[in-house]
Order: sequence, then structure tokens, then C-alpha cells
Amino acid sequence: MKKTKRKKKTRVSIRMNMMFFVVFLLFSVLIFRLGIVQIVQGEDYQRKIERTENVTVNTSVPRGKIYDREGQIIVDNVPQNAITYTRKKGASQEEMLETAAKLAKLIEKETDQVTERDKKDFWIMKNEEAAKAKVTEKEWTRYEEGEISEDDLYQLQLDRITEKELQSLSAEELEILAIYREFTSGYAMTPQIVKNKGVTQKEYALVSENLSSLPGVNTTTDWERAYAYDETLRTVLGNISSSREGLPKEMIDFYLSRDYSRNDRVGTSYIEYQYEEVLRGQKTKVKNVTDKSGNILDSQIIREGQRGNDLMLTIDMDLQLAVEKIIEEELWRAKSQPGHPLLDRAFVTMMDPNTGEILALAGKQYHVNEDGKAEMRDFALGNITTSYTMGSVVKGATVLTGFMADAIEPGHTFIDEPIKLAGTPSKSSWFNRGGAMRVNDHYALMRSSNVYMYKTAMKIGNTEYRPNMSLRMDAQQVIMTMRRYFGQFGLGVRTGIDLPNEQTGYQGKITQPGLVLDYAIGQFDTYTPLQLAQYVSTIANGGNRMKPHIVKSIHEPASETGKIGSLVEDIHPQVLNRLDATESEIERVQEGFRMVMGSSQGTAARYFGGASYQPAGKTGTAEGVYDGPKREEYLERGESLPMTWNITLVGYAPYDNPEVAFSVVVPWAYQSSAYSTPINNTIGRKILDKYFELKEERMAAETSDIIIEQEMQLSEEEKEDEEE
Repeated sequence: MKKTKRKKKTRVSIRMNMMFFVVFLLFSVLIFRLGIVQIVQGEDYQRKIERTENVTVNTSVPRGKIYDREGQIIVDNVPQNAITYTRKKGASQEEMLETAAKLAKLIEKETDQVTERDKKDFWIMKNEEAAKAKVTEKEWTRYEEGEISEDDLYQLQLDRITEKELQSLSAEELEILAIYREFTSGYAMTPQIVKNKGVTQKEYALVSENLSSLPGVNTTTDWERAYAYDETLRTVLGNISSSREGLPKEMIDFYLSRDYSRNDRVGTSYIEYQYEEVLRGQKTKVKNVTDKSGNILDSQIIREGQRGNDLMLTIDMDLQLAVEKIIEEELWRAKSQPGHPLLDRAFVTMMDPNTGEILALAGKQYHVNEDGKAEMRDFALGNITTSYTMGSVVKGATVLTGFMADAIEPGHTFIDEPIKLAGTPSKSSWFNRGGAMRVNDHYALMRSSNVYMYKTAMKIGNTEYRPNMSLRMDAQQVIMTMRRYFGQFGLGVRTGIDLPNEQTGYQGKITQPGLVLDYAIGQFDTYTPLQLAQYVSTIANGGNRMKPHIVKSIHEPASETGKIGSLVEDIHPQVLNRLDATESEIERVQEGFRMVMGSSQGTAARYFGGASYQPAGKTGTAEGVYDGPKREEYLERGESLPMTWNITLVGYAPYDNPEVAFSVVVPWAYQSSAYSTPINNTIGRKILDKYFELKEERMAAETSDIIIEQEMQLSEEEKEDEEE
């Protein structure tokens, strides 16, 4: 029995020892593994523990391009070398200054943007002890006692920096400051342009080679807007902010809520601004993995960027260029003659009356530079941002208003005679100063009868003319009625064009009934050249007020071959309203407009008679006190403002199937009727000639292309026959 017990005890001991041995081995392995983790891989794991993730937006993609209606590029993007800096979170002044100093040795940086405040801040950073010495012991005591703040101390230092001390900054230091200034103007983890204009290949290569010693610095390709036609249509195309300007301060919250970065370039005016969402594109999104110090450990693209969509305008650049040349030539010609000291601008709007598409939007302004040299500047924008009294061109609206208000009916006649009202000078038509003749609506438009319009306005006010009468009617009510109907043509209201800052013109204040008569002949309210074009288009197309638009369609980015991309959106014609007039009433005015240019007695027949494209339209002259840019000069000299004439013209062609409508506006054309230059008519005739000339050339080119294509096809077929 004793032997058996001893054997059992021995077996238990062996098992226990084996178990302890196994446990020992396991602990040894665990300790070994912990040693590897802590000693060998500890730094890597510590970095993983401390790292954080940020999603940020990389450098903006190029904006969409802009084409004319024929596919000719107007605005493009030109690539350019760029040097950027991405500031890590928590980057110190010392770190950025050190990097800026290194970069300054590799590139040349202009210092013209460095301000006096920048220099003072920099001087304090470079001269800490000297800056401290500018604060007195008493002021330090007040600071320690909490009477003044740290900001107050800093301001004292800034105020006490002398001009001599600022001048002590060397050219090299100023260049470092200019670079450092760019570093600090950016936002953490967002690339900031340091230099993108004039970066030489040598600079680009040097920086690229030294990126490892320039933390945050990178080389990339940036872009710049390029304008194929220089200043043509430049004011309408608009501007974009620079990378230095970034988002406009007044709209920063709006853009930030739409995933913009603070230093993004955006459209700031007109087409670039109006179509920002289309042109901006989709930026590349990058996920940056950083440690707690802000050092980037890894970057991953989570969304590829894409250039902005392209715009195809309704503008015909061949026509636009030709119209601008015509305006310039006529302005120079008029300025070379006596009697035109105040003439300084002219405008032309051409549009398709059936669709509202703007074919040409041209304006030129005479300007004398500081060196005394005269030049013509682009002022296309003036077609929508400036307004003038337009004169007799609005008489078509007056006649139709008479019809629509049931004051007169088609074919209605009045006696054209001098209008003599009690206590006021006589008013008459230019062609009939003293006689009396019966005229109907056709003749009134053809010869531009003022009296017919005066009496129409009186009828709207339920008043019949009698010589030497006192004009008694509710002038305010009559004007309101006429303005309401004029608005149906687009006169005195927004046209609806797809551009910002459109003006509606000035509505004069009614103080006496006689002003109603002035309104009826276009001598009271002011209108823009675009409003005139919309007005005459409404008559031309039979009564539909079309919404004018300058963008024809939106397309995906062009292919590498340069071919315009696939259609994204087509801008369809839009009718804003229809005239409250019958077809026969509108036809009466259309015929009157045809007679203006086509009948031997028409006011524009001398210039348009015999034109093969059969135009129709209305001339206008508005006399009034000068209200242009030199107005203040007269007032400062104590001189009375001179009387001037605005000369205008509206029209369309062909009259029986209109495809183009236009307005010509030449403010302050002359000061005396002795020097009256029909610049409105000469411009009008030349722009219509050019429109139909271009049309014929393109039709001929298309026919030629078809013939060539057919010949090539026949040649291929003949070749195949021979082979068979």
C-alpha cells in the first residue's frame, strides 16, 4: 500500500512541474512580445494612437470655359507653374520664418504687397529685446497689475517703431517677409498660393528639388483666366477674385456654407458671378491623417476633382467685333467734327426677337488718359447699367397703349397742329410747325408726329384738345396707366436678363399735367438700351415680351481634342408676358415702323431705303439738360448746364419675318441742331448690313462644305467600284 501511494505522489509532481513549465513558456513569450511592441514598434504605435483625421479641400480646379454661339472660345484657362504652402496645425512663427528664409533663397518674390503694419510686426519678431525696451517700467507695472492688456502693450510697441528702424530691414528680409505673409494668410491644412505669376522653370525646379527641407511647401500647376478677344465684352464677362483676395468678405458665410475654402477664387461680377455654381467645378477632396503636432502622416484622395462646366453664350463674336468696330469708327468720326464736346459713348444691343438670345451687346466710351491720349474703352455693360431719355423711339408703345387703353383704335386720325395750352409754350411736330393736317397712326409713326402722341395721351386722360385750354386731367393716373402698359414692352421694368445689377431706369416725378405729354414722346422717363431692344422685339414678334438671355447652353468640360462637351442644359426661350393688344393692333404699328425705313417720307428712309433685307424701325431724338459725367465741372464753374440731344434708333429685319432686332443709343450726341450728326442711323444701317453679310458668308461656307463632303463621298464610291 505504501509503495502505491508513493507512485501516485510522484505522478502528481511531474504534472505540476509540466504545467508550471508551460506557464513559464507562455509568460516568456508574452514578455518577449511586449518587449518588441514597446521597444521595437513602440514609436509607430504611439504615432497611431496620437494621430487624428481631417478632411480638407485641395487646390481649386480650373473654372469652366466660355464659348460664343459658334463654338469660338472667349474665356479660357492658361496653366502656370505655382508654389504653394500648406500650414500644419500649430505651426509656430519660428518654423514658418525658417521655411520662408529657405524659400527666399530659391525664388524671387515681389514685396509690393507688404504693408507698413507687416513690416512693424516683422521688426518686432526679429528684435524682441529692442521691442520690449520700447515699453516703460511704469507701463510694465500697469500690465502686471492688470490695468492694461497684452494687446495694449503690443500696440505701444507698434506705435513707437521709428521709420529709421523700418528702413533697417534689408531687401532680403523684406522678401522673407513677403513669403511669410503668404504663409500666414492661408488657413491650416489648406494650400495657399505663395507665387503663381512669373514662376520660372529654374525656380520651379529648385523648389521641387528641395521639398524635403521645406516643410509645407509644394510645387503644382495653377491656372489663370485668358481672354481670347482682349477687352471685347470684358465688362460683361466679369471678374474673379485672386487667390490672395479669396472669398469676398461680404459673402464669406454664404460661400463657406457651400463647401468653399476661404482662399478660393470666385466670380465677383456679371457672367462669372451669375454662373459661379456652373463654372466653379468639383474640387478634389483629400483626407489628411495627422499627428497631434499637425504633421501630415498620410494623404488619401477621396474624391477626384473636375474642371467646371462650360458656358456657350448667345453672343456671336464675329458680329460683336464688327459692331464694336462700327461704334468706334462712328464715335471717332463724330468727335472729329465741331459741336460734339459732350459726346462720349454709344451703345448697341442686338437680339433674336423670337427667342430673346442676345447676339451682340456692344458699348464704347471715349476716354482721355492722364497722359492726354484719347482711347475707346469697352462699355458693353452700359447697355444694362445706364439709362437715358430715349425720345421718339417709344412712340410705338404710345400708339399701342392708346389701343390697349381703348382711347383710340387702329386707323384713328388726329389733326396735327401746334398745341397751344394756357400759360405754356407751343408744342408741335418737327415737320409741321404752323399748319394743320389730318394724320393717322401709320403716318404719325412714319413722320414721327409729336402731336398725335400728345392727343393720344390726352384721350387716355379723357380730355379733348382745344386751343388755349388749361390741361385738366389726373396726370398721376394717366402716367400710371401708361407706365403699366409700357411695362408690358419692357420699358421701365427689369428685362429679366441673366446678369446681375440690371437697372430699370428713372421714373420722373409728376408735378403738372404737361409732363404727361412729354412722357408720350419719350422725353420724361429714362430707359436702358437693353429695354429698348426688348421693346422693339415685342413689336417685331407680334406681342410676346421675350426674356433676354446671354447664356445659350451649359456643357460638360470639353474633351482633350477641344470639342465642346456634352449638353448639360439648354436655355429655352421664355415669354415673360403678352401685350394686351390684338393682332391687328400690333400690325398697325409694325406697318408704321416699316414705313419709317421703307417709305420715301420715313424719318430713316434716307439711310435704310432700298436695303434688301427689308428693315422696320423707329428713330428718336430727346432734348434735355445735360446730365453726364461732366455735370459737376459745369456746376463747380458756376455755369448753367447745356442742352443736349440723345439720338436713338430701334429696328428689326426682315419686317415680315424678323430674325434680328436692335437698339442704338447715343447720349449727348450734340448741343446744337446745326451740328446734328445722324450717328444713330449710320450705326444702325452698318450693323444690319454686317449681320446679313455674315449670314450670307456662313450659308455659302455651309454649302461649300456640303459640296466638298458630297464630292469626297462620290470619290470613295468610285474608288470602291474600281476595286470591285
